[in-house]
Amino acid sequence: MERGARSRLGLVDAGLAAPVRVLFALACLLACVVTGACGRADPSDSKSGPVATIGLASAGHLGAGSVNVYAAAGAGQLSPVVRGDPALVYVPNSQSDTVDVIDQHSFKVVSHYPVGALPQHVTPSYDLRTLYVDNDESNSLTPIDPRTGRPRGGPIPVADPYNMYFTPSGRYAIVVAEALRRLDFRDANTMRLHRSLPVPGCAGVDHMDFSADGRYLYASCEFAGRMIQVDVRRQQLVRTLTLSGGAASPQDVRLAPDGRLLYVADQAGGGVWELDPQRFRVIGFLHTGLGAHGLYPSRDARLLYVTNRAEGSVSVLDFATRRVLGRWRIPGPASPDMGGVSADGSTLWLSGRYNAEVYAIDTHTGRLRARIPVGLGPHGLCVWPQPGRYSLGHTGITR
Repeated sequence: MERGARSRLGLVDAGLAAPVRVLFALACLLACVVTGACGRADPSDSKSGPVATIGLASAGHLGAGSVNVYAAAGAGQLSPVVRGDPALVYVPNSQSDTVDVIDQHSFKVVSHYPVGALPQHVTPSYDLRTLYVDNDESNSLTPIDPRTGRPRGGPIPVADPYNMYFTPSGRYAIVVAEALRRLDFRDANTMRLHRSLPVPGCAGVDHMDFSADGRYLYASCEFAGRMIQVDVRRQQLVRTLTLSGGAASPQDVRLAPDGRLLYVADQAGGGVWELDPQRFRVIGFLHTGLGAHGLYPSRDARLLYVTNRAEGSVSVLDFATRRVLGRWRIPGPASPDMGGVSADGSTLWLSGRYNAEVYAIDTHTGRLRARIPVGLGPHGLCVWPQPGRYSLGHTGITR
């Protein structure tokens, strides 16, 4: 969630039960950046295996007849709506109040323009026709036309859009009003407010994903060390789950392909929680690396890429065996944060949150293909176009 030098952390953290934990995490991060330790391995992590190059052939397949929620988002499965869109990467620079646009083929910045204050994520609309820049502090969305790669029309007023999602029916946008501690259900077309759902016990509400049937959403509470379950149709809070006695710092959330597991990145714990979404309880934990943050499935739904921001690496998790196969190191100081996978599945694009750069990683070898300088504080970049029939939001959860 980190909001940079102009953050509203004082407002967000005012009701926390353990503010010391947040200060400690920030101190550790500063020490990591200053000393260069972000690029070193965690010697206590025996499950992640050696630092290795991992090819796609090393992972298991989904079993015969298994459900795959990502079946329509495989490599090259582009909707007719997006087939004419240029292959670009949209990078919101939170501390520069700008968006950098990168050509996926040349690895060069081809466009740069100002947006609102503190842009956090670039979110594809449900119908795949618009990309929204979530301008947190200016309380607005900047619509981008993916056909041109440029802003289209003026800013849309929306309160505190840290992040944004869409209900599986496509009826509502869900604006994650993180500082206001609520989820705002808005008309997906007009952005007119339909209903606000307060989540006072979910300090730092950040990221989410949906159950396979679309009935529930599961959202992380970064500063409360919790997860919440919300009934999507009724727009009501159902249950709350505390992780690691509240000492966790849950970040990104992603459903396993068969819908039976929910993965939650824990920045404080250095790994991912495995949750049973039906019973809403913890069933396991996998160590990945320091500062586990973003979660991205491979295009064939066999692997999960986990960004370890505090150590400059990406862990590769096998969905079938529920094991971490190894880690890809990004050379030099690096802070891989949020991003996405290219349409053909060959490249993992990630923002370097504290290094003013973007990383393009070869998913077949784990090697860094390019390192592109961008503005300050790059955060939730969006890789476009992406396969899928519709978008559930964030930086591109498509199904």
